[in-house]
Amino acid sequence: MESIQVKTASKQYPVLVGEKAIQELPELITHEFNHINKILIITDEKVAELHLQSVKQALIKAGKPVLQHIVPEGEHAKTFDVFYECQSYCLSQKLNRKSLIIALGGGAVGDLAGFVAATFMRGIPFMQVPTTLLAHDSAVGGKVAINHPLGKNMIGAFHQPEAVIYDLEFLQTLPLQELRSGFAEVIKHSLIADHDFYQWLKSNIVDLNDITDEQFMTMIKKGISIKAAIVEEDEKEMGIRAYLNFGHTLGHAVEGSMGYGNFTHGESILIGMIYALKLSIKKEGLDFNLEEFIEWVSQLGYRITIPDGLETAILLNLMKTDKKSVNEAATFVLLNQVGSPILMDIADSELIEEMIEMK
Repeated sequence: MESIQVKTASKQYPVLVGEKAIQELPELITHEFNHINKILIITDEKVAELHLQSVKQALIKAGKPVLQHIVPEGEHAKTFDVFYECQSYCLSQKLNRKSLIIALGGGAVGDLAGFVAATFMRGIPFMQVPTTLLAHDSAVGGKVAINHPLGKNMIGAFHQPEAVIYDLEFLQTLPLQELRSGFAEVIKHSLIADHDFYQWLKSNIVDLNDITDEQFMTMIKKGISIKAAIVEEDEKEMGIRAYLNFGHTLGHAVEGSMGYGNFTHGESILIGMIYALKLSIKKEGLDFNLEEFIEWVSQLGYRITIPDGLETAILLNLMKTDKKSVNEAATFVLLNQVGSPILMDIADSELIEEMIEMK
C-alpha cells in the first residue's frame, strides 16, 4: 500500500493506492470520521454490478448505515437532471452535515458526486473511490462539476475530498476503451512535468492490454504526485493549475461536439494534445519528435485526427469558451519543452489553419 499526501490551502488528505486498498476505508472512517452518521454511495449502473457489494461489505466494519444511489453511466451522469435527483435523494433520506458521500466509479461519477457533496447543505464531506485509470487524474484536486450543452464542466465548484482510496484490483475489470481513455491523462502528466517519465511510458507501455500491476502502480503514483504538486501550489486554478488542461482546449470541444459519452474524454484530449504539440512546435520551437509520438499512440489504438463531420467554426467557438480563456482569443497550454508548459492566446486564423491540417 502506498500513501501520497495532498496538501492544499483548504485541506490535507491521503491518497491510498494499492491492491485491496478498499479494506482501508472502514478503519479510515472509524478513526478519522467517527462522527459520521450516514454514508451514501453514489455510483453508476455498470460499476454497481461490478463493485458495489464489495464496497458495502467492507463498510460494514465502520458500523454506519450505508445507502446507495445509482446514476447513469459515464458523462450521462453529469447533467442537471441527475444532479437534482441526487439532491432529492439526499433530502429524502435525511442526510445532513454529518453525513458522508462516497463517489464510487470513474471520473464522471466522481465529478457528479463531488458536486452533490459540495452543494448539499452548502457542503458535506465526501471521499473518492476511483474504479478507472482516468480517475487517477480527476479524483485528486477537488474540481467537481456537471456539464452544460454549451461546455464541459462549466457548472461546478472546488471541493476537496476527505480521502482518495485507489484499489488497483478495480482496474482489472476495465474495458480497453476505458484504459485508453485513462492512459491519455497519464501521457498528459508526463508531457507537462517530467521528460524521464514520458520516456519511460514510451519505452514500457506498448500494448494497453499488457500493462502489469507494477506498471499501473508506477504510472498512477507518478501521475497523482505530479497533479498533487500542482494543486498544492494552485488549488483554485489561478495560475499553474491551468497547465493540467494540456490538450483539453480542443479535446473538450471535440468531446462536446461528438456528444458527451459518445467519444471518451481521454481519446478526445489525445487529439487535443497532438494539436497542442503542433502549435508548440510552430509557436515555441518545441524540440519534439511528433512523428514518433503519433506512431506510438496510433499503435496504442488512439485516433490522431479530428473526427469527420465536426465543423471547424463550431470547434473554434467552443475553444474560445474554455475556462482558461479570459478574453476573446482562445488560450492554450503549450510546451516550450517537455516538462515546461506555458499559457498562450492564439489567433483564430492560426487555430483554423491547424485544425484543417488535422482533419
